[in-house]
Amino acid sequence: MGQRVGWHRDKAAARDQLLQELARFVQRKKTRVAVVFDGRPAINIADGSSFRSVKVYYAREGSDADSRILEFVERERNRKALTVVTSDLQLLGRVRASGVRVLRSGEFRRMLEEDDGEAAEAEPRIRKEELGQWMRYFGVDETDDE
Repeated sequence: MGQRVGWHRDKAAARDQLLQELARFVQRKKTRVAVVFDGRPAINIADGSSFRSVKVYYAREGSDADSRILEFVERERNRKALTVVTSDLQLLGRVRASGVRVLRSGEFRRMLEEDDGEAAEAEPRIRKEELGQWMRYFGVDETDDE
């Protein structure tokens, strides 16, 4: 989240926005993603639950997200299939030493932004002249309020 300017002003909104972006990424790339947040769990998303196919975890009481990430790395049998996204140099070094691929946060942020841009371009658009035809097709009168 630290890759986005102003995220610290509203951490809950920053978490929500990141989760939305990760969910779109998971849907388009057909991949598995887990995120670990510092701080207390969000009211509506419990530790270990899924948000639109994104697994959500939090730092343990009295600890930090980096320690929780290291727990996951140490438990993983197939470390070559795992990628950790971080720009924290200490975590980066420990994760790499464990045989796990590391992707810097800024690089991943650019991937998310490019992916969102490509998805927006790929969305089908209805031309203005087609709108009336589609409305009639679905039985909607153009003079209806809704």
